[in-house]
Amino acid sequence: MTVTPQQVLDRLAGVLSPRGVALTDAGVLSEIAVTGDRVLFSIDVEASEIGAWEDVRARAEAAVRAIPGVSVAMVVLTAERKAGDAAPTPRSTQGIPHVSAHRAPQKPASQSPMSRQSDIPGVAAVIAVASGKGGVGKSTTALNLALGLRALGLRVGLLDADIYGPSIPRLTGIREKPRLSDEKKMIPIQRFGLAIMSVGFLVEEESAMIWRGPMVTSAIRQMLRDVAWGELDVLVVDMPPGTGDAQLTLAQTVPLKGAVIVSTPQDLSLIDARRGIAMFRKVNVPVLGIVENMSFFQCPHCGTRSDIFGHGGARHEAERLGVPFLGEIPLHMSIRETSDSGHPVVESEPDGPHAAIYRVIAGRVRDQLHSVIAAA
Repeated sequence: MTVTPQQVLDRLAGVLSPRGVALTDAGVLSEIAVTGDRVLFSIDVEASEIGAWEDVRARAEAAVRAIPGVSVAMVVLTAERKAGDAAPTPRSTQGIPHVSAHRAPQKPASQSPMSRQSDIPGVAAVIAVASGKGGVGKSTTALNLALGLRALGLRVGLLDADIYGPSIPRLTGIREKPRLSDEKKMIPIQRFGLAIMSVGFLVEEESAMIWRGPMVTSAIRQMLRDVAWGELDVLVVDMPPGTGDAQLTLAQTVPLKGAVIVSTPQDLSLIDARRGIAMFRKVNVPVLGIVENMSFFQCPHCGTRSDIFGHGGARHEAERLGVPFLGEIPLHMSIRETSDSGHPVVESEPDGPHAAIYRVIAGRVRDQLHSVIAAA
């Protein structure tokens, strides 16, 4: 059964705002994005009223999920409008959620953003895998790091929070959609012994999605809080590249136990890696170390080694900044091929040399988290 945006709006007409106005008449809805049996939209309200609207968001999400043919509904609450701003007008761009671009009011200086941190029940440690720029192999590293931690006997989850370009569905070969628990939380997909969740499970791979700042914030918080993660030793979070809203949201939402920075050896990548390290230090998140990805290329035919992007830059940068150097990952066909096919190298070639490298890196990360995991 095909679900239409009009069906969603008809159902939302029965949900009332805090002022008793039908949600469809309150002028707060973004464009309704429907992809098959999945529905995504945002509710844009004034920052000062965000608390009063959380119950409305939950009721709207429940109402949409009750529509026959809808298996997943994701409603994010954003706070971009200042008091007195005109309500946003949904645009007619088909399939693209849109929210207004006004800046949210500044919070009082006395209110620390870190005061909103709280642990995820059942999860001992949350760590971020980040990079200062795209194209350095961050998602491949995050997945194989998670598998390396699992191979060491830990209970591991993987959250693909790279909402601008979620790669984990492709890297794991997952095509199914998450189901809901009795508590109306999304149940992670189990694959390779990992509990996996990605925004890519909710939208089609080629769908055009526009995520504005507060929408990013709300979506990441929901994927942390509205997912039934169960009992985990480590939740690995694959972050978007850069040092923006997503990274700050994660640091402000949960007490991160550390961050792993992925870089290539070249100077341009290292410049951005420095920014990432500086950002995590600014929000008091321990930097667990730097991984040098695509460290070198070794010809599979003649064995000749070539330092395509230079070599050793990340190690030297780690020494200069006083953070651990976690290891070097080569640029190799088998890593690329297994990633593209949805069978990551640590899983598909567990006895191979590349899986061994990822396990060594995972061991160094585990050792730094030992006291946290042991205390859980």
